[in-house]
Amino acid sequence: MNTKRLMRALALAGLAVPSLALATDGYFSHAYGVKSLGMGGATVALAEEPFGGAGNPAAMANLGNAWQAGLQVFLPRRSADRSGSGMAGIDGSVSSDSLAFAIPEFGINYMVRPDLAVGVSVVGNGGMNTDFAGEQVPGMSACASFNPNPGPYNLLCGNGRLGVDLSQLLVAPFAAWKVAPAHSVGIAPVLGYQRFRAQGLQAFDNPMLSTSMGNVTNRGYASATGYGVRLGYQGRFDSVSIGASWASKISMGEFDKYKGLFAEQGGFDIPSNFTVGVAWKPDAKWTFAMDWARIKYSDSRAVSNASALLLNCFGGDASSCMGGSNGPGFGWQDIDVWKFGVEYAASPKLVLRAGYNRSENPVRADDVTFNILAPGVVKDHYTVGATWKLDANAELTAFALYAAENEVTGASLFVPFGAPPTTTDRIRLKEYTLGVGYTARF
Repeated sequence: MNTKRLMRALALAGLAVPSLALATDGYFSHAYGVKSLGMGGATVALAEEPFGGAGNPAAMANLGNAWQAGLQVFLPRRSADRSGSGMAGIDGSVSSDSLAFAIPEFGINYMVRPDLAVGVSVVGNGGMNTDFAGEQVPGMSACASFNPNPGPYNLLCGNGRLGVDLSQLLVAPFAAWKVAPAHSVGIAPVLGYQRFRAQGLQAFDNPMLSTSMGNVTNRGYASATGYGVRLGYQGRFDSVSIGASWASKISMGEFDKYKGLFAEQGGFDIPSNFTVGVAWKPDAKWTFAMDWARIKYSDSRAVSNASALLLNCFGGDASSCMGGSNGPGFGWQDIDVWKFGVEYAASPKLVLRAGYNRSENPVRADDVTFNILAPGVVKDHYTVGATWKLDANAELTAFALYAAENEVTGASLFVPFGAPPTTTDRIRLKEYTLGVGYTARF
């Protein structure tokens, strides 16, 4: 079985859900594993769950034998609106109809020797999903100058429902070695699988804006695979531990069905990221942790290229057309993420957690129009969690997350194409997540 078929088989087996959607730290999940999720993601210096392939592989040398299965229910609330278009008549507002997503994950860790651990993590790495109803904009509007099809139109002047569905699955086998009693290193080869669908973008499916007309929208699902690596370190110094983890960019294959939409003929690479953190255990009951992470969305032109590059295409630069070698994207910036978590052992059977995650917003006001499709703009995340020990070898963990609503407003991309300069687009997002996981030691 080749790699692509293997990844698809894992998805169909229930280790990933096709309609997965994540949008916390940009479009990355703020953490992996229900304990980490309950602490705002501040766990790179801790060894609590078998998700080293998605977090810090070095920590697995200190975990012991364990497996864990978890499930999150992600409840985003996304909306977009346009105002000020006047006689152009392209104003409208809409909320996404996709409101709930199930996100499973699985990890296992096995101590081959006291100084050597191996295992595998299977997680949904990230994603974005929007599903807006069409017909917000009447047929007798400026949309008719962008889209030759009859209206009414959606908020991006296309026909029918508007949105994208991107899901990413990572399968990461890992190994961790104790190079000294208090120091360990780890490595995790990463296999990536992703699938994507776009609908309602007919206004951009024309030879003046795209390098591949007919491969922009409503082509059904396309999939791609890729490879990368994650490296990690963890060290302990009395009551303090430190950790660091680096994940390479995963160079993914192209979405051939959407080679006229994404830069580099349908490319959509998974960005690299780096995390460092520290944890302090002043006594047997309390743990305090803090992480800093950097996500380099600039690794992927489809994600980071400015949407205004489309204007250069309109001026004759084919490389700046949609699908071109330097085509427009969502304009996402690299972001810093700060994570803070606390854990308290209330009793031998009950552990309580809380966390705060502060993410920079990757979306600039200049790129708000394209990000109607991907409004990953939340910044402040608040989490709580708890673990109940069922017996000496089994435990149940739950967590909850609330991401406060944030919005981005900017001049519409339709202004340079003739809409009045007062035309303004706005995107908004807030999130709720609930999750539960079962851990067994063996």
